[in-house]
Amino acid sequence: MSRHTRELPAPTPPAVPVQHDLGSTDETMDLMVRWFGEYGDTYRVYAPGRKSWTWVVHDPEDIKRVLVTNHRNYTKGVGIDRVKLLLGNGIMTSEGDFWRRQRRMMQPAFHRKVIDNFSARIRAASERLLARWDVAAARGTPINLTESMSEMTLEIVLEALFGDDLRRLVADLHDNPFMLVSQESRRDPKFAYEFRQLGRIVLDLARERLERGTEHYDLLQMLLAARDAATGAGMSERELVDEVLTLVVAGHETTASALSWTWWLLSQHTDVEARVHEEQDRVGDLGLARYADLERLPYTMQTVFEAMRLYPPGWLLTRRTIAADTLGGYVAPAGTDVFVSPYVVHRHPAHWSHPDAFRPEHFAPDAVENRHKFIYIPFAAGPRHCIGENFSLHEMMLHLNQATRRFRLRVAEPEQPVTVEARINLRPARDLIMRVETR
Repeated sequence: MSRHTRELPAPTPPAVPVQHDLGSTDETMDLMVRWFGEYGDTYRVYAPGRKSWTWVVHDPEDIKRVLVTNHRNYTKGVGIDRVKLLLGNGIMTSEGDFWRRQRRMMQPAFHRKVIDNFSARIRAASERLLARWDVAAARGTPINLTESMSEMTLEIVLEALFGDDLRRLVADLHDNPFMLVSQESRRDPKFAYEFRQLGRIVLDLARERLERGTEHYDLLQMLLAARDAATGAGMSERELVDEVLTLVVAGHETTASALSWTWWLLSQHTDVEARVHEEQDRVGDLGLARYADLERLPYTMQTVFEAMRLYPPGWLLTRRTIAADTLGGYVAPAGTDVFVSPYVVHRHPAHWSHPDAFRPEHFAPDAVENRHKFIYIPFAAGPRHCIGENFSLHEMMLHLNQATRRFRLRVAEPEQPVTVEARINLRPARDLIMRVETR
């Protein structure tokens, strides 16, 4: 090749002809759905606010590359600065060697055998909610399902984190400072400041435990006891607070959203609801179930998976290339923002039969075996997959085991359409108001 011959630029994916800062507005998800239909698995959008191109990928092989096989070439992407205001440098936001250290130290606390020991606390929180549903059913008064799921899942994560100390901290679980997370939907800098003040409570509890040398069986104690295998050092106070606050937020919002959608979908599909009821009635009360006991409820599990397919709480994943990488046959330069939307991927017509329909059969064993593993990613995937996945599934299944044997829910205002709000989590745009019927 002559030294005067200019090298051709690497090919680039189709470009959307309008500029838009993906991830910055409420319409991002709708646009991504539309552009997927127009441009396919790989396209790019110019983001004027960032003065750069954002790449969007939907092919499962590219998703596997970004999240697993070449994950070290990617950092967290767009929006991470806003999340850091809220969660500090916890495992959702940290990077590199520090993130790997924290993840290794925290992982044992989320082993399935450890989670088994939280069954009693999960059941107790669920039972407190169901007692209120009993009253609502008897009086014929509707319930706010969105609030119910948010409050219950927050109670469960607080119980798991602080154990018996939670009762010393507050006399009424519905009137404790952490309820700010459930009662306030905004996630702006003012909320971040108010939420970060809760770190003082975490720090006081941690210091008290260390001074007294008391032993507890909860997540806070496990984090206090965690040690870096290489150095033997534990977490600093700041690191501990960041991880606990991360678990408070991430440990309840995604589960609450998934349960809300599951209940709503069951109310809209009485054939699926009937099969869930039949399975639950046949198996009966799982009691203080171990994670392995959930296998006795395969159709209910398929139903939960299908709800998270249609409405994945974490609907958008963002990464940024460190060095150039090849995606969809195109070369993404270093520093490229790469977006993956589980919401779009979970409805990919090339990989799902009846992609927009609610069909738990999508998760029958033979269907799962014949489907690409990376076309279903409600908890992300790879080294940075959600650390609380097993806890969340255990919690949802125990609640449904208690609740679906006693109640069915119906939409109180069926004439009001249910629409989606795609912000940090995928939620109903308005609270779901339901009638409780005793079976």
